[in-house]
Amino acid sequence: MKNEEAIAECYKNLYKAMIEKDGFALSELLDESFVLVHMTGMRQSKDAFIRAVENGTLNYYSAQHQNIDVEIDNAKAVLTGQSLVNAAVFGGGRHTWHLQLKIDLIEMGGKWLMTEAKASTY
Repeated sequence: MKNEEAIAECYKNLYKAMIEKDGFALSELLDESFVLVHMTGMRQSKDAFIRAVENGTLNYYSAQHQNIDVEIDNAKAVLTGQSLVNAAVFGGGRHTWHLQLKIDLIEMGGKWLMTEAKASTY
């Protein structure tokens, strides 16, 4: 599998793990330094993000991936993914958003890990 395909698969697996509330799978995709930057500017560490998914603070129900762009520079990459995401977060109602994640990744030991994800709409 080419690096671009492997990185795109990481993005798809991120959503799969969020939908399934699979903390172990999320942990395997995210570097220890991982930070999620929400649209509000709130920053969540890897552990806080995984806890929020597992405990239902962040509920993801489906994701339809519309565009995935990958740029690689040696052992670093940036993925910009645009997906229609059905979710209910922080006690709000369930809605479908045009969610864009700009994700920084690093390659470690032949595996791509996410170090930062910035959420926005498109």
